[in-house]
Amino acid sequence: MTTKPELRTGANLLPGLVAVALFVVMAAAILRASFGDPQGFAADAPITASIGYAMFNLDMGAVPGESFLVAFEIIDAVLVAALVAAVMLARREESGDMVALLADGGREVRDRLREGDDPHSSDAPEQGGER
Repeated sequence: MTTKPELRTGANLLPGLVAVALFVVMAAAILRASFGDPQGFAADAPITASIGYAMFNLDMGAVPGESFLVAFEIIDAVLVAALVAAVMLARREESGDMVALLADGGREVRDRLREGDDPHSSDAPEQGGER
């Protein structure tokens, strides 16, 4: 016999309500925002060069544009922070020192698997030598 699913009202209720409230506030802000009229480009305008000039706040392009230098630098900082975080998450601590997960070429993991009598491991001889 099957039963109906029940709503868990414990620790998941408050974060769920906060998420729904944040969604409503963001949706209201976006729907009420007014944006300027879009502008087109001339048929013979070098658009790519103009975007490059506008990104670095240089007044040399044929198409007038806003400065995107601050946005470019913010995106740069966010991407660098994400890269550093990814590197930090890909490493593990071992006796207080940061070491790479497979710094030994995977030998330690292989030995652990062989000790546990893993059915997928083979008794084939190692290729290559010790370093």
